[in-house]
Amino acid sequence: MGLSVDIEKRIGSFRLRVRFETEGGVLGLLGASGCGKSMTLRCIAGIERPDRGRIVLNGRVLFDSKAHVDLPPQARRTGYLFQNYALFPNLTVRQNVEAALHRLPRRERSGACDDLLRRMRLDALAHRRPETLSGGEQQRTALARILASAPDVLLLDEPFSALDEHLKWQVELELMQALQGFSGQVIFVSHSRDEISRLCQAVCVLDEGCSAPVQTVEELLRAPGTIGAARVSGCENLSPLERRGAHLAFCPAWGASLRTAADLPADADWVGVRAHGLRPVDGMGENVLPCRPERVIDDVFREIWMLRPDGGTELLRMELPKGSISHPGNRVWVQIPPEEVMPLRNHREW
Repeated sequence: MGLSVDIEKRIGSFRLRVRFETEGGVLGLLGASGCGKSMTLRCIAGIERPDRGRIVLNGRVLFDSKAHVDLPPQARRTGYLFQNYALFPNLTVRQNVEAALHRLPRRERSGACDDLLRRMRLDALAHRRPETLSGGEQQRTALARILASAPDVLLLDEPFSALDEHLKWQVELELMQALQGFSGQVIFVSHSRDEISRLCQAVCVLDEGCSAPVQTVEELLRAPGTIGAARVSGCENLSPLERRGAHLAFCPAWGASLRTAADLPADADWVGVRAHGLRPVDGMGENVLPCRPERVIDDVFREIWMLRPDGGTELLRMELPKGSISHPGNRVWVQIPPEEVMPLRNHREW
């Protein structure tokens, strides 16, 4: 049992093509703004209708263009947490939650509401209105209202985007705690690699409307596979490659040949290197590039070096703990270990 999505939808010149399956846990949909993440959730929830395809949840067909099945949102048993939480401003916390319990007999609603308020640590806030709540309290209220409808899947649409930066960490912790008691499917939409890494067990990258295969977060960071997945997962250094052997790629952007740890796939046409994968060394050697520092950015806990490789056309970004290089002068030698060279495809799966 789980959630299976295989849909297409065209909106003007934009084409959404999404295919994934999940069988529990939290699946992240990761992508840049405008790539189709929210539209995917809206199609699952029944708010938007795909042009073609199929959506199946726990064996129930929610949408099937060939069989002419298109269940209305209220029949899909999906819980959609909007970015702004969409609470009723004129109702109290208790009234917001009770609004989702209307299917229960009246005599059972109060007890069910009390139970949800306790689970979400909202019992002391039951008589307050949304405008008096913090961001985390509003989110817990919205989640309690969603859980009151007993959904089979939670659809979380960038739940931290409306929060100030100093509130996000606390609200994220509260969300993680709330999700521990939910046994259904969870789809978490974000454009943040770090949020996905902390909250999700698996991830599906969307790049300009096209989904990549589902993979673990660790796999995404180690071997993203495509340029789009590399970029959205925070890979800062990218170059086209010219194959010079099974383990050797010439990278014209950096004017250097790099040896790879694994065989270069036949369809690889780019390479990526994460900024923390570059290491300063004392002199030339395998996968060592002589560079000229163009700028050093002093971040809170690290230094960000922007380097111009000899013979290269693009800058390399290197991130180091503060004080790693005391007196660099006008030359720096950096090594890119073979295991840090990630072969990438420019084309998508579809």
